[in-house]
Amino acid sequence: MNTHTHTHTRVERERVPALPSFPFLEKPGAVCLSLYTPCGKDRSRSRMEVYIVGICIVVCGNFLISISLNIQKYTHVRQSQRGTKPYYTSRLWWCGILLMGLGELGNFAAYGFAPASLIAPLSCVSVIASAVISVVFLKETLRASDILGGALALTGTYFLVTFAPHSSPHVTANMVERSLVSWTFLIYFMFELILFAILMYLYKCRNMKHIVIMMILVALLASVTVISVKAVSGMITETIRGSHLQLTYPIFYIMFIIMVISCAFQIKFLNQAMKMFDATEIVPINYVFFTASAVVAGILFYEEFYGLSLIYIIMFVIGCLLAFTGVFLIARARPRIKLDRVFISMAQIPGKSCTDKVQPQSDDSKYGKLAPKLSCNSGIQQDEP
Repeated sequence: MNTHTHTHTRVERERVPALPSFPFLEKPGAVCLSLYTPCGKDRSRSRMEVYIVGICIVVCGNFLISISLNIQKYTHVRQSQRGTKPYYTSRLWWCGILLMGLGELGNFAAYGFAPASLIAPLSCVSVIASAVISVVFLKETLRASDILGGALALTGTYFLVTFAPHSSPHVTANMVERSLVSWTFLIYFMFELILFAILMYLYKCRNMKHIVIMMILVALLASVTVISVKAVSGMITETIRGSHLQLTYPIFYIMFIIMVISCAFQIKFLNQAMKMFDATEIVPINYVFFTASAVVAGILFYEEFYGLSLIYIIMFVIGCLLAFTGVFLIARARPRIKLDRVFISMAQIPGKSCTDKVQPQSDDSKYGKLAPKLSCNSGIQQDEP
């Protein structure tokens, strides 16, 4: 009797399925948000899928931006050669603007799937694709530095994707509020604020228009932009997933306002730099400073490198350096757009000592007839015709 009972009990135990293990419950304070939360291997596989989705989105977004930039460049060149209507009346130019908007929207969405320390360095994809498109479609000269820079940038991209943190914490309103009042972020923010005030004093009061000062100002604003963009994008992503409604928290709208303001001032300083310096100088320096500020923001605010091994961190830094070098080589000494306008030097005209260049009259088919009553230098008497 006892033997039969023990045998029957043993068979029933064998029929009972083993309960699944919940590793995330072993950590104090961890809470399962949903009955459908993946566990164990399924959870790690789900994280990898989200990580790959984020990479694909940011790569496609940067590729669209590169197409947009080349379309706008082609429109400017065509309009300057034809000399007809302004560029903003061209449908092709507006197509480029639409593609840029889609690309930036993709980059915004990617922050909800992948770490910010990976999204920022992958903007080198836009530089590589832009160089390829300009050579193939705009018939620009392919240089040896373009090939070398592209190879280095692609190698750096591979290192970044392989050794970057493959998961980022779920961005919720409570998580953002805790990070905003943490000592690490407060010290970092105070340092940024003091440095920004010093650079603004040098730029505005001392009239120091150095490119490094301008790019550091842009990078400091970009750091705030990255933090706010990832917060807004992450909370929207969590809301869409259905884990918890994040749009009811005031912190969402506060971060949204910070994102808009920081983006506006970042664009303002970047446009001022574009007016004073050549794009071949701005593109690599801005890429380096923006990437560094985004990586630091991701480390300090979102703790994206928490638990990452030292060898992975070293390889990630090497990937960033390779991407920096590649972008510098691609953007270095790019050929400028030449306009089909002819200018006559005043030094070639007898009796005129002015070295400035004067444009001939547009209604005259012969070059050599200058505008009447032309004054070269003050104090120099003009000869009567």
